Amino acid sequence: MTETLKVDLCVIGAGSGGLSVAAGASQLGLDVVLFEKGEMGGDCLNYGCVPSKALIAAADKAHQARTAGLGISAVEPVVDFAAVMAHVHKTIATIAPVDSQERFEGLGVRVIRAHARFEDDRIVAGGDVRVEARKIVIATGSRAAVPPIPGLEGLPYLTNETLFELTEQPRRLIVLGGGPIGVEMGQAFRRLGSEVVIVEAGKILGREDPEAVAVVRDQLIADGVLLQDGTRAVRAERSPDGAGLVLIVEGPDGESRVEGSHLLVAVGRTPSTGGLDLEKAGIQHDEHGVLTDKSLRTSNRRVHAIGDVAGRGQFTHLAGTHASLFVRRAIFGAPVNADALAVPRVTYCDPELATIGQTEAEARQAYGEDVRVETFHFSENDRALAEGDVRGLGKLVTTKKGKVLGVTLVGRHAGDHIHVWSLSMSAKLKLSAMTSMIAPYPTRGEIGKRLAGMWYTPALFSDRTRKLVSVSKHLA
Repeated sequence: MTETLKVDLCVIGAGSGGLSVAAGASQLGLDVVLFEKGEMGGDCLNYGCVPSKALIAAADKAHQARTAGLGISAVEPVVDFAAVMAHVHKTIATIAPVDSQERFEGLGVRVIRAHARFEDDRIVAGGDVRVEARKIVIATGSRAAVPPIPGLEGLPYLTNETLFELTEQPRRLIVLGGGPIGVEMGQAFRRLGSEVVIVEAGKILGREDPEAVAVVRDQLIADGVLLQDGTRAVRAERSPDGAGLVLIVEGPDGESRVEGSHLLVAVGRTPSTGGLDLEKAGIQHDEHGVLTDKSLRTSNRRVHAIGDVAGRGQFTHLAGTHASLFVRRAIFGAPVNADALAVPRVTYCDPELATIGQTEAEARQAYGEDVRVETFHFSENDRALAEGDVRGLGKLVTTKKGKVLGVTLVGRHAGDHIHVWSLSMSAKLKLSAMTSMIAPYPTRGEIGKRLAGMWYTPALFSDRTRKLVSVSKHLA
C-alpha cells in the first residue's frame, strides 16, 4: 500500500549537498523527507574525495620512503596492497556514521532508501511512498562519464565507483583521461608500484595554468608515469591472452596500441538526472545539469537544484555552499547569488595544484591589457628550502588597479594555502589586507603575503616614492 506524506521539504539525494540541506532544515523545525537510492554520503564519501585521499596518503608514504633524502637513507617500500585498501575502507567506515541513515533519522528526517521520480510539479514518489512537499531540492550529484569508444562497453573497465573495490594491485594501469581524477589516481598507483600510462586527448590538467601544470608534469615523469597527451582513444579490446585490455589510440605519430592489465575511465563526470522524470515536473535541463537561476531555483518555482547536478562545478565544498544558499533563500528569504561565488579547486597530486578565480590566460582573455601578474617561486621560501622541497610557485592575477582576479598555487600542500585567498576573494578584501597580515615564519603559507607584497613593490620603490621620502626627510 502506498503511503502519502505532506511535508515542508523533500530532498532527492543524500550526498554532501542533500545531507546539509536536510540536516539544516530539520534542525530549524521543518518536516523533511530525504530520498536516497544508493549509499548515504553519496559519491564523495564512498567513491570520491574520501577514498581517493586515503589512497593518495598511502602512496605518499611509499614515495617518501623511496626518496627520503636530507641525510636519511632511502629504501624500497614493501607495499601490502590489501592493507592499503583496508585503510581506504576503514577511513570510509570511520566517517560514515556522520552521514548515516540512523543519524539523520535521529535529527527527525524521514529517510526513504528508494529511487525518486517526479509524478507532477509537486509530488515525488519512490518505493511505496508519495511525497507532496512545499519545496523540493534536487541534489542527485553526478556520475562518471563513459565515452562512446567502440569495444569499451564489453570490457571490465574501472571508474571511480569501482576502483576502490580492487583486491589485487594492477600490474599496468591505463588511465583514460588526464584531468584531476586521472592525474591523482595515476600518480598514486604508480607510487604504489603499478606501471601507469595516462592517455589524454588534449593536455593534462588542461583547465589549469600551464606554468603550474608543468611542475606537476615534471613530477609525474620523474615518478615514472608514461604521459600520452594529445592522444585520442579510437577503440578498445581484450589483450590477445585475454588477461588484460588494449586501448588503440591515435596520437601525433599515428595509431598505436596501449596494453594494460586494468583500464580506469576518468574523462569527467555527467550530472545524474536520469530517471527523475523532470519533464513531468516542468523542470528544464540539459547535458550540463538542471537549469537554475542565481538563487538555484529551477523552472518549477517549488524546486531548487544544488551541487553537481546544478551545473556550476563538481566539488563537494560547492555542494555544501549551495545547501547554505538554499536555506538562506528558501527558508529565510535572504537574497543569494550562486553565480558570484569564489570557488577554489584543488588537484591532490604531488605537488598539489590549487586555483581560485581566473587563471592568467582566462584573465587576459576577459580583461585584455588590464592585467597584472605576480609570480613567486617556492625556491625563495625558507620553509621549502629547509624541507628540501622547492617545487612549485604562486601566481597572483589582478587588474592594474589591484582587483584580485585569481590565484594559482602549485607546491606541497598548496590546497592548505589557497584558503586565505578564498577568504580574500569571498570577502572582497583589498590586497593591502593581505600585506597587513602577520604570517608566521617560516611557513609555506607566507607565499600569500609575498605575492601581495610584490604587487606593491613597483610603486613602493618608484622614483616618485623616493622623492617623497627625500622631501619628508628634510621636513622632519
